[in-house]
Amino acid sequence: MEAGGNAPADTNPTARTSARVGVQIQQSRRLPDFLQSVNLKYVKLGYHYLISHLLTLCLVPVMIIILIEASQMNPDDIRQLWLHLQYNLVSVITCSAILVFGSTVYIMTRPRPVYLVDYFCYRAPDELKAPFESFMEHSRLTGDFDESSLQFQRKILERSGLGDETYVPEAMHFVPPRPSMQAAREEAEQVMFGALDNLFANTKVKAKDIGILVVNCSLFNPTPSLSAMIVNKYKLRGNIRSFNLGGMGCSAGVIAVDLAKDLLQVHRNTYAVVVSTENITQNWYFGNKKAMLIPNCLFRVGGAAVLLSNKSVDRRRAKYRLVHVVRTHRGSDDKAFRCVYQEQDDAGKTGVTLSKDLMAIAGGALKTNITTLGPLVLPISEQLLFFATLVLKKLFQKNIKPYIPDFKLAFDHFCIHAGGRAVIDELEKNLQLLPEHVEASRMTLHRFGNTSSSSIWYELAYTEAKGRIRRGQRIWQIAFGSGFKCNSAVWQALRHVKPAPNGPWEDCIDRYPVKVVQ
Repeated sequence: MEAGGNAPADTNPTARTSARVGVQIQQSRRLPDFLQSVNLKYVKLGYHYLISHLLTLCLVPVMIIILIEASQMNPDDIRQLWLHLQYNLVSVITCSAILVFGSTVYIMTRPRPVYLVDYFCYRAPDELKAPFESFMEHSRLTGDFDESSLQFQRKILERSGLGDETYVPEAMHFVPPRPSMQAAREEAEQVMFGALDNLFANTKVKAKDIGILVVNCSLFNPTPSLSAMIVNKYKLRGNIRSFNLGGMGCSAGVIAVDLAKDLLQVHRNTYAVVVSTENITQNWYFGNKKAMLIPNCLFRVGGAAVLLSNKSVDRRRAKYRLVHVVRTHRGSDDKAFRCVYQEQDDAGKTGVTLSKDLMAIAGGALKTNITTLGPLVLPISEQLLFFATLVLKKLFQKNIKPYIPDFKLAFDHFCIHAGGRAVIDELEKNLQLLPEHVEASRMTLHRFGNTSSSSIWYELAYTEAKGRIRRGQRIWQIAFGSGFKCNSAVWQALRHVKPAPNGPWEDCIDRYPVKVVQ
């Protein structure tokens, strides 16, 4: 999902009117200032997540106190306690029953940890690269775009933040392009199987050990499904729980992880594979409606395969543990629902329309998401400042700006969906991040373009390739998608993480970061 902000205003005969319209468009395509309003109900929702783990929070301090007291006992104290218990059988039975009951409740109700064993991001062959000038020349030779549309695409590309090494599918390299069902299947197979082959090779996991499969791809949903294609290719077992998520946009990767997490709470001692991708071949727009041309300029070939596990033995080799998933859906609002919308233009050509209100809607969804996430991850000092200013504003109805927590205190690394340069710019500004915090997002956009739901994995791979992830550090993945959705996943590193062999950045990491033309 490209959150707009890169499209120029249409030229107007009157300079004054043009300037005024340009300012209006620019304002409508910026994220709203989070300092202006924060809804208390979403803070309550965050604390609801926190209270749901109240039993654990209460038992841990009690156990610590008991251990401290026990460590201070000498042999005489232990002998006196034993003599006392010999003559108080009822007390012993009662205490034992309470201990057994409490332990049973804790074991049965606590969520099982979900480990990210490894993941792999697909890198297309060099012959599929689409340099800037080649892209524009190819667009001109197709004969589908008028001069105004060609100039519009050129301006979008110049401001997009994409480099000359992004990839488009093979069918788009022909003149004229050859989009077809078969070509789209071949693109899907190349991406999914390419990522899965490397994932299985790196982890040494056998296909028969996979118990759960979740695949997400928004715009290409053939029959049989993409998940069935994977089952057939790798001969996965007959009782596998497979799911195919479609039409859920660029945030569907986090949704797929959340679904896999829930399934791993139910099905013991198994692996879950999540495959996140998008398909371009049959979804290229060949018309002249400017709002539908932006995806052509930004979306590129990519995909990721992720191996999750609930096996305790996998903790030793896993890279990360899943800490939180927070999902926000604004689909009940009509504007939010239609801001990223697949439809036909007046000439009957199908594409995805990006609304001029997209940035404002994305900002509202983000505000809701981070307000819910805050109580789960922020230090208590930040929570108290945030909550105090919010309560004062609600009670006294004064013009008090809510305190925006410093999320840099909660996370060590940020993987912001590389939907477009404007998205990254505005999140950097509104969350008060430093350039190094958004480096992974900018460099992923430059090297691979907008790979939809898999972009957050390319960003994590970039951070790993730079050797920056240390044991105990937290990573925040945040993505936006049609509907409209904003979803977050929080991971904690279980060790100093090294990049996987044959990773997407292996041949170019030393060239990054690069300076992106503004």
